[in-house]
Amino acid sequence: MQEHRDAYKDRMTRAFAAERDGAFHEAIELALSSWDHIDGMMQYERKYEDREFDSVQAIDLILEYAPFLLDFHTLDKLAILLKDYRRIERHTSDSYAEKLAEARLIMWEAHRLWDYLEFHPDARQDELRANLGGDQGQWRSVATLWEKMGLLRRTPEGRSYRLTLCTRMGKVVPAKCPSCGAVTEAPKAMFLEDIRCPECRAVASFVFHAEETTGDLRE
Repeated sequence: MQEHRDAYKDRMTRAFAAERDGAFHEAIELALSSWDHIDGMMQYERKYEDREFDSVQAIDLILEYAPFLLDFHTLDKLAILLKDYRRIERHTSDSYAEKLAEARLIMWEAHRLWDYLEFHPDARQDELRANLGGDQGQWRSVATLWEKMGLLRRTPEGRSYRLTLCTRMGKVVPAKCPSCGAVTEAPKAMFLEDIRCPECRAVASFVFHAEETTGDLRE
C-alpha cells in the first residue's frame, strides 16, 4: 500500500506542476496515470495516518478541466473507476457520481459553445446568452478558462470581447497511437473519438502529437 501511496503522490506532484505551467493536457494525463494507485493510497493513509477524505485530488483535477477540453474519454474512464472501486466514493464525503453527471452536462454545454464559435468567428461575448440561451455568467466563465488554456483569444471591444478560436476542428493535425506509438494525421475532430490505428489496428483514443500542443483543444 505504501508503494501505491508514493506513486500516487509522485504523479500528482507532477500533475500540479504541469497545471501551473499551463500544460493542462499533460496534467490530465498524469492525474489519469495515478488512478491505479488511488485505492491503495487511500487504504494506506486511512490505516496508518488516520486520514479521512473529503475528496481525491486526482479525480478533482479531472472534473475541473476535462469537461472544458471536451474530453469525454476521460470522463468515461472516471465512471469505470468509480464502478470498479466503490470504496473511493464510500470513503469520501463528496458524491462523485453527482459530480460526474454535472461534469458531463458542463461538457456538452461547452461543446455547444465551441460549435457556435466555429460557425460564428469573432462572436461577441456579451451576445452569447441571446444566441445560446442559458446563463451569461457561465458562458463568460468558459470563455475566460479557454483563454487561460490557450484555446481562445478574447479581444477587448467596448465593454465586452470578440471571441476567436485558436484552433479549428477541421484542421489536419498529427496524433499518436497510445498502443504502438505510430503518428498519423487526420482532421482534429476525428481524434476526439476512438479510431482504429492504421499501423497496429488497435481501436484507441489518440493523443495529439507534441508538435500540436500549443493551443490544442486537448491540451
